[in-house]
Amino acid sequence: MFGAVVVGIGTAGRVRIRDILAPLRDSPAEKLTVKGFISRRSLDPQLGVCQISVQEALSREDIHVAFICTENVLHEENLRAFLLAGKHVCVEYPMTMDHRAAEELWDLAEKKGLILHEEQIGLLSEDFKALKREVEGKVLQEGTLHFTGGPLRSGSGFQAFSGIARLTCLVELFGELSVTAATMEENSGGNYTKLTARLLTRDNRPLTWIEERGPSLTRAKHINFQFDTCSLTQIPPTPRGAVGLFMQDLVHFSAKLVGQVSQEVLQREKLRALHCLNLAEKIQKLCQS
Repeated sequence: MFGAVVVGIGTAGRVRIRDILAPLRDSPAEKLTVKGFISRRSLDPQLGVCQISVQEALSREDIHVAFICTENVLHEENLRAFLLAGKHVCVEYPMTMDHRAAEELWDLAEKKGLILHEEQIGLLSEDFKALKREVEGKVLQEGTLHFTGGPLRSGSGFQAFSGIARLTCLVELFGELSVTAATMEENSGGNYTKLTARLLTRDNRPLTWIEERGPSLTRAKHINFQFDTCSLTQIPPTPRGAVGLFMQDLVHFSAKLVGQVSQEVLQREKLRALHCLNLAEKIQKLCQS
């Protein structure tokens, strides 16, 4: 059994506790047991799980795993502390706001023989899986992914990092990308932001990623992918999966802990995460230059 601590008790943290307490039957997630949670606030037990301090979590020998569910800007600090203490870590995206720091943390995990897993539930959704099936085998000519949503919460970080799930989807669909241009529109009084990044695939096909947020905007993804044989202008409608996204991610992370995931898959996920963080950093620099 792997004793776990959940760091951060927002929506994601509570879902992590719930899923560890009631894991998918006959899955590797049954190997996890929650030992406590960490919060800056003083809280009552959550689903019967008691609050513990950071120091206790880092030092306890019966805690082997940390789930980092804090604000984005705190991911790196918490991730580093638990890796140094010899704990496996599952961290929400983005794992850091700095590509070089991410490389260092992955090197640290590998030297210590630890699993470092960046959660990417966007790749597990039924609509993304359907979209990937639609895209497979087609030759892209050009495309756009336009995400809209409400204003970002404090601590989310620059938009290229807070929205890295959409960037990761583009990389998963079309392979490695490069950045050619990026701009940011802002209206601080109206709490409105619009990031526009111009990307290229390895065979020089243009992709545009737009991340637009404001008080009047509903959460939605809009696509327009032009292929050599057809156009794709909406994500295929799909029913919800039988297993929740966080539970799917929990099972995948647990499979890594018990050695059921190949080195090839581990390496591919690592390189994808680092590539996306590198892209996000380049986009940020272009927007701020």
